[in-house]
Amino acid sequence: MSSLTHPVAVLASLVNGVAAGIMLSTVLGIAPMFLALPYRQYVQTVQFLWHRYDPVMPFANGTTLVLDVLLAVLVPAPVRFVFAAAAAAQATVMGISVTRNVPVNRYVYGLDPQREPVDWPARDPRRRWRNWNALRTSFALAAFAANVIATVMS
Repeated sequence: MSSLTHPVAVLASLVNGVAAGIMLSTVLGIAPMFLALPYRQYVQTVQFLWHRYDPVMPFANGTTLVLDVLLAVLVPAPVRFVFAAAAAAQATVMGISVTRNVPVNRYVYGLDPQREPVDWPARDPRRRWRNWNALRTSFALAAFAANVIATVMS
């Protein structure tokens, strides 16, 4: 790896590690807390947290993907294939986020915490959100592992 690509690889690992760590914290603490909260507190908590996570996570995940793709193009094999695997895992994280988790967040953000829908037990998205979040977190951790391995290989 050249002297120009190594700092990029370190940056990809760092940004990916921060994002994967945040996502892991949601698996370990936030998702179980969401499941334990009554409707009103759940909706209020999502509404409070969304604007704190939303600017950071798309930026971190998007930056990681761009850097991984760049590195997969610029570095020689076999390291190229490891960065390509990291990029594929990161693209999966973003795909799950955009198609599964973000729509749930938007739905909950639009709810009135003071007025629980009469059909809330049938519409409650918490378990579905938790399951998709766990899956995307697994891919984020896989991307992080691939980034660290590729950086060390170079």
